[in-house]
Amino acid sequence: MKSPGFSRYAWCLIGYNLLVIMWGAYVRATGSGAGCGAHWPTCNGQVIPLGASTEMLVEYTHRISSGLVLPLVLLLVFWSIRSFPRGHLVRWGALFALFFTITEALVGAGLVLFKLVGDNNSSTRALVIAIHLTNTFMLLASLTLTAWWASGGKPIHLRGQGGFSAAFGLAWIGMFGLGISGAITALGDTLFPSGSLVEGFQQDLSPTAHFLIRLRIIHPMIAIGMGVYLVGLALLIRKNRTGQAVRWLSASQIALFVIQLILGGINVALLAPVAVQMIHLLVADLVWINLILLTAAGLKENSGPVAVPRGVKTEPASLSH
Repeated sequence: MKSPGFSRYAWCLIGYNLLVIMWGAYVRATGSGAGCGAHWPTCNGQVIPLGASTEMLVEYTHRISSGLVLPLVLLLVFWSIRSFPRGHLVRWGALFALFFTITEALVGAGLVLFKLVGDNNSSTRALVIAIHLTNTFMLLASLTLTAWWASGGKPIHLRGQGGFSAAFGLAWIGMFGLGISGAITALGDTLFPSGSLVEGFQQDLSPTAHFLIRLRIIHPMIAIGMGVYLVGLALLIRKNRTGQAVRWLSASQIALFVIQLILGGINVALLAPVAVQMIHLLVADLVWINLILLTAAGLKENSGPVAVPRGVKTEPASLSH
């Protein structure tokens, strides 16, 4: 069962969330997170702030754009109930997206209300950042699977997959670790900028350096390890599974991660400029979304073709549930 209008809306909603995430990265990278003070949902106690500073406008714009996600996801849930029968996977995906949208807002509110923004360099902020990243990944996964199933994708089948279920599970866990280490590294780059590449390496290796600085060296190592693992997994699933969707998604998984590693090198070499940080985050999210789709295509219940997003030519398959 498919609903073309609903599936297009679901894919567009993923795109909108990516824009919100990128703007959130801009807020953090420019130190504008405290632009509205310790007030939420108001901005410095005002619904519409007057005489706003640049930092306040940046933060307020992010709040407006992220606040729109909730009504957009509520529409997704309502539309899924109208278009798909009770118990359908699309309904479940939309409901999970709503849950993680709400928790995303709560985590964001906590960052502001507990003053874990601006120049705050505490371990508590790092922990909440890790929770924030994990929740964002789960929100994107929920939206992606909702769009996939609405486009005709088949249910994920974990049994009888010859070890691929465990392999994809490890890939998901690894991506969570990579994303969290990347978010904490980006926080360290923002709070403790380096004047030169040499100075940055000296800071990273100093035993007296702040923990956010010393943690920066871990992220590249995790990225390289995950890159090797994801490339190997993509090649294996491409060899052992049929279908144009698997071929296309495995190739894009490899390409995206190569691009991400290059961007990571550029980010380090140029001392983490804001624009590169935002692009780096965008590609990281695309790597995650592609992995979700590759998991769904590689672990579908049978070897029949699976419908994929616009731009990938394949015959749509009916959804069983």
